Amino acid sequence: MEAYSQAVRYYTKAKSVLHQYDHIPSFQGIHSECNDIVKQLSVKLKEKFRDRESSPEQLAECVDLLLQLNEPAEALCEEFLTHAAQKLDVDLQELDKQLKLVSGEQVEIERPAEAYINTLPMDILEFIDTGCNTFLSNICLVIASYNDMFLNRHTNDDCTDAVALKKLVNFVNKLMGQYFDFVKKRVKLEKESGDNTILVRALDRFHRRLQAMNKLLPDTDFSRAGTDIVSEAARDRVHHYLEALKQHFADCLTDIRQNIAAPKLVGKQDNQCSLSDLLHTAHTSIVEQVKSVLQNLQAFLSPDITFSMKTYFRGPFCTQGVHENLMVQYFKHIYQVCNDFCEGTGEKGSMPPPLLLILSRFCMDYATSTILYLLNIAEENFMVDDRNQITPLSSLVDQFKHISRKLIDHYVKVQGLTISQMLRKSVETRDWVSTIEPRNVRAVMKRVVEDITSIDSQVGELYEEGIRKERSSDSSRRTHTYSTTRQQQQQRSWNYAPSIDNSLMSNIQKLFSEKIEIFSPVEFNRVSILTGIVKISLKTFLECVRLRTFGRYGLQQIQVDTHYLQMYLWRFVSDENLVHFLLDEIVASTVHRCLDPQLMEQSVVELICERG
Repeated sequence: MEAYSQAVRYYTKAKSVLHQYDHIPSFQGIHSECNDIVKQLSVKLKEKFRDRESSPEQLAECVDLLLQLNEPAEALCEEFLTHAAQKLDVDLQELDKQLKLVSGEQVEIERPAEAYINTLPMDILEFIDTGCNTFLSNICLVIASYNDMFLNRHTNDDCTDAVALKKLVNFVNKLMGQYFDFVKKRVKLEKESGDNTILVRALDRFHRRLQAMNKLLPDTDFSRAGTDIVSEAARDRVHHYLEALKQHFADCLTDIRQNIAAPKLVGKQDNQCSLSDLLHTAHTSIVEQVKSVLQNLQAFLSPDITFSMKTYFRGPFCTQGVHENLMVQYFKHIYQVCNDFCEGTGEKGSMPPPLLLILSRFCMDYATSTILYLLNIAEENFMVDDRNQITPLSSLVDQFKHISRKLIDHYVKVQGLTISQMLRKSVETRDWVSTIEPRNVRAVMKRVVEDITSIDSQVGELYEEGIRKERSSDSSRRTHTYSTTRQQQQQRSWNYAPSIDNSLMSNIQKLFSEKIEIFSPVEFNRVSILTGIVKISLKTFLECVRLRTFGRYGLQQIQVDTHYLQMYLWRFVSDENLVHFLLDEIVASTVHRCLDPQLMEQSVVELICERG
């Protein structure tokens, strides 16, 4: 029979009497025997106290009896906490093992029979439940038992109570720090891109349980620490979704590039996506992806979630998290990617021109309506308290307007230089002095017209027509000014003013002609874009001609080529006189660089061009 409490009660009652009559020999023997029995009782109580299988009630009884037997309270506190730490460490080790399983590390299994069951990784909700039901429950039981044993005893020793409380707080803080580290690591391993329902439910249970702990140990604030972990988890999810949106945007660009590069199969034009279809598909996909992300993040603000209504969580999450770190950063990422295309940094500089055209229209649509639409959706679901802390809408719109114009200017430059390259090679690789009499239009001129026609078709899918100046009645058959009036002017100058240099006369005439700005900014319409490309191409043609020497037939070949270009290019530009002027300059420069300047009859030129 283990009547420990009865023995201690009898001893405490008799102790004063035995001590008082200790000088009597008969009482000395009784006193000595009682002390030996009490020492044996203390040893048995301590053994039971150290037994890992002892229940909390048994531990409480042991501590109470030992304190009645005048055992040092501080030593008992240390021993109790050391005993409790053994069980709590087992709970933490189980959580650590689950972390290793989720991260893919190898875990040692003590018994082969448990190899299958104990190597299955838990999801985030099961992990949190396990931590709450084992570690948090046990540490709460330890705190409650400790309070009953050492702090809630009606003693007058305030110093001892303060020491006991300090020991408990340090003990709990150390273990809770380890637990929080495990929870943080497990939350960071939650990389599912689906909905956040399970994650948020797990964080909610975690947060609720920590709030209950504050009542047991008032000198700590674990709910604030838990909220910090919840806030960090929310920030991690926002960052995860931002990276997912960036990857989705890159995938959309890849899809567009693949469609552009796909070979055009004869007889299967229906299978080829137009640029407008590619733009619409990418635009719709990106908008739907953003809306899906916002819907997933709404789980953090569900009404039944305890931390969702806390101002210290809700305000930063909506303002800095969703609005700034997700939406604004995503728009800035799109801007930066498009800007890299224009700057030509890295591999992104080799983008196909149709992609530049699509992105210019994409950014213009975003500046016009899409940014406002997406931000309105975000603000409807995630209320922004302080608008002074968010990026103004006008700033984002201005950025996208700027990059849209930069993209279209870059598109014009790239397309113009591509055609210019063909023209430059066609001029530099030919012997213009010894060439034969022209009978056909050179193939490169036909290729130039075909390419510009194709560009016109592409631009027309994404941009409006634009404004053209009124045309002459028969622009395609208009003859070069140089072939008639300018030749007559030269003949008159040769007859009447032999002392005046012909090139000087030409330069004087240019002073009074309207200046053509080759690389001027273009407008967002079809005519302006094509005009910019044609200007760059013809200007390159002109500069290349000025660096070559021509014979009679070389001059006549240039005459035929320019007439062929004039027959087709006038319809693509805003002012046909611009084409006529540049082509006249090409012929005039060829005449100046010609050893035997004799022009072909205009009727013959027209016949060759019509036949070509």
